[in-house]
Amino acid sequence: QVQLVESGGGLVQAGGSLRLSCAASGRIFSSSAMGWFRQAPGKEREFIATISWSAGRTLYADSVKGRFTISRDNAKNTVYLQMNSLKPEDTAVYYCAAADWYFGGSATHYSYWGQGTQVTVSS
Repeated sequence: QVQLVESGGGLVQAGGSLRLSCAASGRIFSSSAMGWFRQAPGKEREFIATISWSAGRTLYADSVKGRFTISRDNAKNTVYLQMNSLKPEDTAVYYCAAADWYFGGSATHYSYWGQGTQVTVSS
């Protein structure tokens, strides 16, 4: 139903910025939410942020609040994650995901996932 393709990952110095993009090739319903998650080696997948597709309501994890911003361009079927003031502990594989009839940070409620993109923050 929905295919997600991510881009924008890479290597950045601490304090720097990156913008991740996730383009959806399938239909995104108005009741959908798009989220960003990350997973560092040896750790569980962690919720980062989510946004409702229709109204743009957002929710952030405390660890990134004030540093990361999630946004979407409905016309382009694309969701973004602007990451500022990056820290080495932000190093992880970042995934975008889509959920239907759900708005929140539980990974188990998201049915569609991108391939992931590596973000590495050096000291």
